[in-house]
Amino acid sequence: MKIVRRIGVPPSARGSTSGANCPDVFELSDGNFAVIGTEATETLDGELPSDASRADYERIVVITRETLIRAKADIPDA
Repeated sequence: MKIVRRIGVPPSARGSTSGANCPDVFELSDGNFAVIGTEATETLDGELPSDASRADYERIVVITRETLIRAKADIPDA
């Protein structure tokens, strides 16, 4: 599995002066997506709706609204 491309704009285009430690979204060679975000599993796990769950190996991460909105145009419809 490899990163194929960034989805959205780079952190520098979202106001990061260093481009480091910023949320990001990437498309992977297997068609899945990888997200860099702030780990928030402990904080949000109890807030999940009753019809949502996560496996022990999964984590809840938070990305900024702007990161996802700026990625929207690059997310394939199918």
